[in-house]
Amino acid sequence: MENYKEMYLTLFNAITDEIERLKELQQKVEEMYINQEKAQ
Repeated sequence: MENYKEMYLTLFNAITDEIERLKELQQKVEEMYINQEKAQ
């Protein structure tokens, strides 16, 4: 367990990246929904 700091930072960075990706995806889907409502 010598590299616990490196392992923690690797995991933290990956989780942070995924959270950002999910936020972007949510925004995209919300925009799709809004545009669908306008089209009707």
